[in-house]
Amino acid sequence: MVYVIAEAGVNHNGQRDLAFALVDAAAAAGADAVKFQTFDAEKLASNRVAKAAYQKVSTGEAEGQRAMLKALELPRAWHADLQSHAQSLGMEFMSTAFDVDNLHFLVDLGVPRIKVPSGELTNGPLLWQYARAGRPLILSTGMATLSDVEQGLAIVSHAIHAGEEPRSMEEVWRSWSDPQRRAALKSRVTLLHCTTQYPTPPHEVNLAAMDTLAHAFGLPVGFSDHTQGITASVAAAARGAVVIEKHFTLDRALPGPDHTASLEPAELIEMVSQIRAVEQMMGEGTKSPQLSEWDARRAGRQQIIVARAVAKGAVLQREDLSTARCGEGISPTELWGLVGTTASRDFEAGDIFTR
Repeated sequence: MVYVIAEAGVNHNGQRDLAFALVDAAAAAGADAVKFQTFDAEKLASNRVAKAAYQKVSTGEAEGQRAMLKALELPRAWHADLQSHAQSLGMEFMSTAFDVDNLHFLVDLGVPRIKVPSGELTNGPLLWQYARAGRPLILSTGMATLSDVEQGLAIVSHAIHAGEEPRSMEEVWRSWSDPQRRAALKSRVTLLHCTTQYPTPPHEVNLAAMDTLAHAFGLPVGFSDHTQGITASVAAAARGAVVIEKHFTLDRALPGPDHTASLEPAELIEMVSQIRAVEQMMGEGTKSPQLSEWDARRAGRQQIIVARAVAKGAVLQREDLSTARCGEGISPTELWGLVGTTASRDFEAGDIFTR
């Protein structure tokens, strides 16, 4: 079953009521989890770092990235209540931590799995701590090369098996050489293909990279979708994604960096509905008649008939035999082998042929 993460992210705009309303909307859509982001702006961004281009478009250039993020922090005091509310609605509560202190806070809160954002895939020290948290990991791979992903997985593998941080990357790569340690990732890690652009233009979605990740590392693969609309998410589900993550908002017109590239509630409902429909359509892979096909198979397939009157004992010619829908009889594939045999009885034109 596709695990659908409704990514509220920072779309709560620092408002408690809006955060709870986002949980309600995610539950109403049938998402498996609602996810926020847990960070301290002072730790996450220096006071000199500029906003990303898409953030400038949606929030202007008057303030820096740190000031923007400060207004979007999710207070720790809200987390337990949001988690309890999500669980009461049958959903998991998740949040992404961007530093070790907030990671430990979320682990103590009991989040069921850890989502590693694309920007932290190459942050070795923090990635190592993510892996030490003892939770299943979902690693997003936006902006990454295949070698970036392999390096990240090597660090995760080291963290799972080592008692302390590595002294060098050489130690990490030595650990990665152990096939048993690599194999252990299969029960712990899911990779998300992602393009870190908000919104992602269709020609940069590159869903085929899901296959590349799956073939390269033998791990479950999903999709973190930053496109407008739901087509890419539904297509990813049809391609075999086991996790779909999608940003959503109550209103795309709200101020903030992520609202414009997010789904509104009705669209989130439709996305989840179509993903669930795709799941049903995928089936289990055996090529055989479905139960509903048996009547059509009987009515729609042709059998061998006699094309013209034939007397008992006559040597059958090719012109004596044809096919038609009869509902029963001998398969047309046996027609050629009957030419040159003798008729077992008298036949009228149009009779079902019998031996």
